[in-house]
Amino acid sequence: MDTRTRARLPHPATPPDDAPPTASAGSPGLGWLLVVAGLAGLVASWVITLDKFKLLEDPRFVPGCSLNPVVSCGNIMKSEQAAAFGFPNPMLGLVAYGVVVGAGAGLLAGARYRRWFWVGMHGGTFFGVGFCTWLQFQSLYRIGALCLWCSLAWVATIVLFCAVTRHNVVQRLLPAPAALRNVLREFGWLPPVLWTGTIGMLVLTRWWDFWTA
Repeated sequence: MDTRTRARLPHPATPPDDAPPTASAGSPGLGWLLVVAGLAGLVASWVITLDKFKLLEDPRFVPGCSLNPVVSCGNIMKSEQAAAFGFPNPMLGLVAYGVVVGAGAGLLAGARYRRWFWVGMHGGTFFGVGFCTWLQFQSLYRIGALCLWCSLAWVATIVLFCAVTRHNVVQRLLPAPAALRNVLREFGWLPPVLWTGTIGMLVLTRWWDFWTA
């Protein structure tokens, strides 16, 4: 093929610099975070599920995390909110957190996930954090009790949502201003810290008289 022939051939299209990539491998740090946070949520869901079964077998059963009138897992498990979709809530966690652990293990093994996978992960963690926020409100201001294992699942879900959001924004898998990408790249740890700190303050003020008695 001579030079004139090559000149007439179309050049391959080069995507613009701001075009979203079709796949992302993530980082080992993200992989470990998904595994650890996913395992924390999985353990919490597993323990709550076992205690729920025991409570169904014996209504007098007292879960080990029922420590006082405020920290009372039993009151949470007996509430209508504990089965928001017609079955025990932690059964959702057994599936969802298991998927997260598998995704994190894949990253550590060198997997690259397509953009649709990361967007789907973002949607799943968004649903999870929204559901947890609803449960937090119900726990604090409707049921009037706190479950330590539920709290662990809340924190795990918040961390997962923030981590996946940061990854998707920084890697341009989701549209976002360049300034936001830079902020999340440098201070990605700040949103989950502020978020969980705010929940801690709400728990503290909700039962302030009890904590200080």
